[in-house]
Amino acid sequence: MATEETAGGARKATKSKLFEFLVHGVRPGMPSGARMPHQGAPMGPPGPPYGGNPVARPGLPSPVMEAGRKRPAPSQQVQQQQQQQQQQAVQNRARKKPLGFPGGGDMVARPVDMREPQSDPTLGSNAKRRKMADKILPQRIRELVPESQAYMDLLAFERKLDQTIMRKRVDIQEALKRPMKQQKRKLRLYISNTFNPARPDADDSDGSIASWELRVEGKLLDDPGKQKKKFSSFFKSLVIELDKDLYGPDNHLVEWHRTATTQETDGFQVKRPGDVSVRCTLLLMLDYQPPQFKLDPRLARLLGIHTQTRSCIIQALWQYVKTNKLQDSHDKEYINCDKYFQQIFDCPRLKFSEIPQRLTSLLLPPDPIVINHVISVDPNDQKKTACYDIDVEVEDPLKSQMSSFLLSTANQQEIAALDNKIHETIESINQLKIQRDFMLSFSRDPKGYIQDWLKSQSRDLKLMTDVVGNPEEERRAAFYHQPWSQEAVSRYFYCKIQQRRQELEQALAVRNT
Repeated sequence: MATEETAGGARKATKSKLFEFLVHGVRPGMPSGARMPHQGAPMGPPGPPYGGNPVARPGLPSPVMEAGRKRPAPSQQVQQQQQQQQQQAVQNRARKKPLGFPGGGDMVARPVDMREPQSDPTLGSNAKRRKMADKILPQRIRELVPESQAYMDLLAFERKLDQTIMRKRVDIQEALKRPMKQQKRKLRLYISNTFNPARPDADDSDGSIASWELRVEGKLLDDPGKQKKKFSSFFKSLVIELDKDLYGPDNHLVEWHRTATTQETDGFQVKRPGDVSVRCTLLLMLDYQPPQFKLDPRLARLLGIHTQTRSCIIQALWQYVKTNKLQDSHDKEYINCDKYFQQIFDCPRLKFSEIPQRLTSLLLPPDPIVINHVISVDPNDQKKTACYDIDVEVEDPLKSQMSSFLLSTANQQEIAALDNKIHETIESINQLKIQRDFMLSFSRDPKGYIQDWLKSQSRDLKLMTDVVGNPEEERRAAFYHQPWSQEAVSRYFYCKIQQRRQELEQALAVRNT
């Protein structure tokens, strides 16, 4: 958890510094009252923004071309697709115009509220589309504002920090895939009993009969985990065996076994009638994870281990084979058994791949923990509680911390909001830069700049309206007194006559049939 808070805090602090520098111009290491030099009030072009959506001229021909034109009229769907592509081309061309020339939507900068994070429902989708490159200030802006180098330094530091956090997350994911070593801890077991003597004046039947109550509880010593494990979670089964002579063959056993639907508990209690001391035996079967097995006595003497997991047992067998050079030199797949292996596996030669199957008959359930206890009913006996320490294996607490670090979303929303503000501020700076270039270009050569702008707008209008020819020339009468006009009129009437002729022929053919 400490690692998670440190990483989240570092990222949040970096984002805050980036945003503070962009908005207020505060450079790391500068006093709180210092600011970047004022570059002048942001200005935009006078009047409505240039390059807006063009308005169709009165008398402009319909986008659907006549049948007599040389190029056939496309369908409405194809026209819409072409118009969208042409509008996109106009927007792209607007970025390639002369220095300071504004595009259709580049003149009005979107206002950004710097005081509070904007609650944008599409914040997550926008954050996915944006990249680190969108945060970089252009070189021209960095030349105009030398203090922006501090922002670029913070941006480089943020990139290194993100790479480090991502690399650590991958390392943690790989570490969680591998089995982690279990840690041994002490489980303190408390066995106590109480005695309730008979009361002749009791109204209920329970009070009139002497009884005792046995309690079995426990807790893990020096448990660093925040979530305490229940006492029953350490055991697979628990059996309490009472005196068979006192309680008979049907009532002298109390058993608890773990199932898939078992509810964990902090202890067990057993209540029975009786006014004499009772000897009992507790059998506790630990729940090993991964499961452990008790070795056959012959195999245990050979390997020197008593109870262990299956993987450790196979590893010990392989170590024994290598130490005694039992592997066949010609066929590495086979093991030549010595006299001990022959006694255990009952064969002179076997494959190493057969060992897991042959081990099944040699592995037994581990021995339970046996505790003998006397349930005392003597009121003068003060020692009615016994304590026992049991070695249990628990998971490394670091594993839960690593899992919580991967699943945690702490500070993610605040970091995303700061990231979104940085993107919007960079976008606003770029828009202000376009306005500044426009004003500078206009102030240097107003006449030439307006002429270039009108030419570009005329080209854009042609692309957006899909008009063939030059409407400015076509609206003058002199355009239609050129030599080609006579031939064009003749072709037009000829096409009309042919079209009408086909319609009449089709109509007559229908009537004749």
